[in-house]
Amino acid sequence: MSPPAPLKLIALDAEDLAVISAHVQDARVQPADIVWRQDEKRLVVGLNRLDWEQTLSGGACSRQLIAALRFDRVLACKSRNIDLEAPEGTLELLGIEFYASDPPGGSALLMFGQGAALRLDVECLECELTDLGTDDLGVAAG
Repeated sequence: MSPPAPLKLIALDAEDLAVISAHVQDARVQPADIVWRQDEKRLVVGLNRLDWEQTLSGGACSRQLIAALRFDRVLACKSRNIDLEAPEGTLELLGIEFYASDPPGGSALLMFGQGAALRLDVECLECELTDLGTDDLGVAAG
């Protein structure tokens, strides 16, 4: 049986973003994997997420996936309770929400455990979640 195709989702509105948010719920993020490219108006977040499709379909064991979450057309990026000087720390991504303010613009809010958050002010919502592969590091082959 071949492995499932990598997930690739694009969000252009709040409903689309809710789908991406469900897929990244409980993902682990290291502060060093949060990359703000101000000149490119882009934020990229590397994360380790649970394969919810496999888990909910009754898979034998939960599978972790390495993924990239990208936001384009970002005008500003602000953080709360995220220590970028402690890259070995781990954040737990609880969810992502979009708040429209001046359509099609608004703010995307990435909420992490312990009150940490990222707020992205965007021209318009353009978000992409792409799986890069399984997290096989530290897993013994059977």
